[in-house]
Amino acid sequence: MITEQLKGIIRDGEGLTVEFKECRNKLNKDVYDSVCAFLNRSGGHIVLGVRDDGIVTGIDEDALPQIKKDLVTALNNPQKINPPLYILPETIVIDEKIVLYLNIPESSQVHHCNGKIFDRNEDGDMNITNQSDAVAHLYIRKQSSFSENRIYPYVKMDDLRSDLFQRVRKMVRAENPNHPWGVMSDEEILSSARLYQRDYQSGKEGYTLAAVLLFGKDEVIQSILPQYRTDAILRRVNLDRYDDRDDIRTNLIESYDRLMAFVAKHLPDPFHLEKDQRINLRDHIFREVAANILIHREYLNNFPAKFIIEKDQVVTENGNRPHGHGLIDPSNFTPYPKNPVIARVFKEIGRAEELGSGVRNLHKYTRIYSGGNDTQFIEGDIFKIIIPVTPQATAQATAQATAQATAQATAQVDKQELIIEFCKEPRTTSEIMEHLQLTHREYFRKFILKPLLESGVLHMTIPYKPSSPNQKYYSHIKD
Repeated sequence: MITEQLKGIIRDGEGLTVEFKECRNKLNKDVYDSVCAFLNRSGGHIVLGVRDDGIVTGIDEDALPQIKKDLVTALNNPQKINPPLYILPETIVIDEKIVLYLNIPESSQVHHCNGKIFDRNEDGDMNITNQSDAVAHLYIRKQSSFSENRIYPYVKMDDLRSDLFQRVRKMVRAENPNHPWGVMSDEEILSSARLYQRDYQSGKEGYTLAAVLLFGKDEVIQSILPQYRTDAILRRVNLDRYDDRDDIRTNLIESYDRLMAFVAKHLPDPFHLEKDQRINLRDHIFREVAANILIHREYLNNFPAKFIIEKDQVVTENGNRPHGHGLIDPSNFTPYPKNPVIARVFKEIGRAEELGSGVRNLHKYTRIYSGGNDTQFIEGDIFKIIIPVTPQATAQATAQATAQATAQATAQVDKQELIIEFCKEPRTTSEIMEHLQLTHREYFRKFILKPLLESGVLHMTIPYKPSSPNQKYYSHIKD
């Protein structure tokens, strides 16, 4: 948030999407009521350190760290805000006084604060918990606004893939060994992720469109959304058609894998150091692009998503529910969640950043990758991203991509076969690394061990405690 813009918000005063809290030494008790109401209504701006009349009083500098800590902790605590969310308060100085700014997105879910449901009107926050009609209308509005919440009562657990749930458990454990999804049943994961809901208009309950897209069998996805696909195209030589293509019509988790494999096959990975650490520019950029094309899509739109690699640029297009039109400035924009339930699952498995931060990171790293050129984000009924690629990089990719990919794949297969053979008996991390003659533990954990665990090639001897010092890994199925 730019200071001048925030000053303008403060000058305009409180309203449906703006709320001030004084919070000089500690948080007002009703801050979380306002957060809940904004989530349930249309989102908006909460500014701490400002009186109701718009006078900036500021937050005491000594109290600021604790206030920020309390905010982040409470917003991630389902006992306070349920479902919880991650919002990072932004510190801004106005007229030499410190204020905290919270940009609250509109949520696709109905949120509770301390067990109560709040909604927002021009007069402030309303407790509607005991107003059954108001609560029902709130649920109906959420379900009609966000297509990912559409309920399919005839979809059963047999229509979902159990192997994807197992993979998600491994992925969340790799991100956080104590993640609760790591020990939940398939049904509990669906419930925790808000993928099973009730339609308050019809009274029907069932799995949502988001559940089907994330975990559904291919034939179930195609039955519900016949138009659904992601078209990955290489178009450098044959400009009328294509040089290579992957027509992707599977679940979102494996769709991401196939998009990233297409990127690795056809785009270079230039060497780049950041604070003495190598940064994989290509993956930093295109993991955001792949996540964006899958997460922020209007799936009821018949437009097929496209990922096109050209001579000097990469272009993505996907159906959109726009909140504006034209070019987006990544340094100054308000992110709107298109499919927040799907986005949350991608965040938990380590495939997406917080809302808004991914766009800024993409913008930052593209400048380095392309030699100073900027990514373009174009909002409209079709959301488009244009990532420039330098001619030198394109030439290198055209000449080297196939050979590089083949060599890397061969080396990876060789390592995998060595590990499978070596781990017929349970082995520790150190033993496997020594066998492969590797010394960089973080590289081994992230790029070798983690993928083998996710794919089911390796198994943990203590799966309920991934970070145990006694953990070992084996490659055969135990009796």
